[in-house]
Amino acid sequence: MSNDTVRIAFLVAPEGTERVELVEPWDAVEDAGLEPVLLSTAAGEVQTFDHLDRAEKRPVDRVVGDADPGDYAALVLPGGVANPDALRLDADAVAFVRDFMESARPVAAICHAPWTLIEADVVDGRRLTSWPSLATDLRNAGAEWVDERMVTDGNLITSRKPDDLPAFIAGLLEAVQHGVDSARSA
Repeated sequence: MSNDTVRIAFLVAPEGTERVELVEPWDAVEDAGLEPVLLSTAAGEVQTFDHLDRAEKRPVDRVVGDADPGDYAALVLPGGVANPDALRLDADAVAFVRDFMESARPVAAICHAPWTLIEADVVDGRRLTSWPSLATDLRNAGAEWVDERMVTDGNLITSRKPDDLPAFIAGLLEAVQHGVDSARSA
């Protein structure tokens, strides 16, 4: 996979993202020759966390309200408890996620990130996984929740926790490569 015009959106709140769930997929996207772009609900920097402890800050590339989902080949939703809880309260973030899911391009969500998918009303009839405490929320929203390392259902890729990152990243990169190959052959 080598195309510097292929951009992957990473959407996070200004605070509360689990660092490893942002950094490891981000680094893998860069290593694959793709361009990761950090979107957030506010300009400036985002504060990541290692569980409950502050970790690094990262600069925001674009405010989600000013971003066009059509500019990105895939969307990554990292977890952390506070991150998706804040995102689901932001109308622009929810609309971006909803538009992305409707586009059929890959959406990869890990850990607590499916809370944002629930708010976007895009999990009904979908099979996915998440951090186990979201199982009831996802079932109540019409999803089939399963306890697996990585689940792919159409354009949706989900994983449970940081230990699942290798499978999550592989699923993301495979879906992006498939999309790039399909676009080239069209």
